[in-house]
Amino acid sequence: MRVIPLTVTALAAALLLTACDDGGGKNGDSAGSACEIGGVSVEIGSASVAPAAGDSGEIPVSITNQSASCTLDHFPGVSLSAGGAEKTVPVLKGAKAQTLKLAKGDSASFSISYVRGKDGDENAVAAKTVRITLPGSDTSRSFPWRYGPVAAKADGSGPDASVSAFQQVGD
Repeated sequence: MRVIPLTVTALAAALLLTACDDGGGKNGDSAGSACEIGGVSVEIGSASVAPAAGDSGEIPVSITNQSASCTLDHFPGVSLSAGGAEKTVPVLKGAKAQTLKLAKGDSASFSISYVRGKDGDENAVAAKTVRITLPGSDTSRSFPWRYGPVAAKADGSGPDASVSAFQQVGD
């Protein structure tokens, strides 16, 4: 009878353990592949629309994984398009990105906050569409922007709007 050296047995056990997946679908240590539009559904929910110039509004965006486990790592990309010009919406000042692992059926959300601009104001962004991309992917999805013009920042650096970090939805 041959004796298998202990180191070979230990190596085999280590390889088997590293191949395991936690399967929890929540905030796991395993990064997985980036979530991509097409593998996840993206929907804009009922907005809290800013009724008048100077008022603030918030648009919730939900993401539900429809395929294999994937990871949201960093912030969503959001831009507003108005007549061929595209303005990037910055990340909310002080927001901290978190890594979320989404198993099939898991959901996450983020929000777009904005200040409504005056109709006809040349500095406001008269957005017609909002384009959303997920971190680690070039694929985007566009939605109609039905929330009025977006005010410009006082320093002229872009739209007075921001994007929050991803949040896990559910338990």
